[in-house]
Amino acid sequence: MEAPCVRVDRERGEETRRRLGDADLLADEFEIEVAEGVLYLPVEDADTVPEDLDVVVREVGARDTQDTPADLLGFEPTYERLGDVVILDEDDPERAREVADAVMASDLPVRTVINRDSKVKGELRVRDWEVLVGAGTEESEANRATESGSPATETVHREYGNEFLVDVAEVYFSPRLATERHRVADQVGPGERAFDMFAGVGPFAVPMAERVGPEGRVVGVDLNEPAVEYLRENARRNGVDERVTAIQGDVREVAPDYADWADRLVMNLPHSADDFLDAAVTIAGDDCVVHYYDIQHEEDPFGPGEAAIRAAAEPEYEVAVLNRHVVRSYAPHELNVCLDVRLSR
Repeated sequence: MEAPCVRVDRERGEETRRRLGDADLLADEFEIEVAEGVLYLPVEDADTVPEDLDVVVREVGARDTQDTPADLLGFEPTYERLGDVVILDEDDPERAREVADAVMASDLPVRTVINRDSKVKGELRVRDWEVLVGAGTEESEANRATESGSPATETVHREYGNEFLVDVAEVYFSPRLATERHRVADQVGPGERAFDMFAGVGPFAVPMAERVGPEGRVVGVDLNEPAVEYLRENARRNGVDERVTAIQGDVREVAPDYADWADRLVMNLPHSADDFLDAAVTIAGDDCVVHYYDIQHEEDPFGPGEAAIRAAAEPEYEVAVLNRHVVRSYAPHELNVCLDVRLSR
């Protein structure tokens, strides 16, 4: 069967395999192939692989020791894995039940299968979920506690060496953005003061806190109270709690307390980040890099965001666009993009 694979020299194979495994990108249902001193590491989705790795499509063998949901169903179902929770997006209840049963009967390390029961809604960007299968839960009863005492929708997600406790019924979280979060965190240097304006459970804040070192600081703000509690827990789990300040509230109200403070700002609220640019300008220090996320039509994906940033920051700041980066396709003819911008007072 053909599958996307990361192609890497044998001597870098273990390092790369560990990196992909930490990011939960490896396709466990396929064998790792070796040919002429080159390793081929099958991955779940080529679009999520870091840009510095070489991806090819090639014939690979299925692992004989593992039954996949596709083996049991006879077709390839669409699902996401978040820790030991599998997330479906099925409109047909019968098909959702069929896929859920196959997932649990497969060799995937799964505790719970849930199905999206609403779109992202409200200021907190959360969804309703239907729990199809989960230890200690009644079928189709969302967010019922498991035998271990944790909600069926709570899990531990691992990416790039960090682990995040997250409950998708309480907070917004997308595992698809792991590569983008790593791209931003990799730019952070020792001693920086970084501010995440919409921090969630900490997938930007925690890796940034690792990189700022003992002399740096990270502030994360979120309107969602459970998300802030998870952020504090995730900072502790990853050993950076002394460097992270987690604040529950509207970042526009918090901004005056951190005026002229930040060396780096993350604005990952792509549908409405422009509403918070005045707060961003307040928080920015004399020299500050802003990672501004936006969703725009493919004909001009960066222009509206750049214009909004200039309108908010100039003439107090000189605005220099460092990078125009497409994160992913969002909808037909719409792109999720990031502008990396330097503000210099």
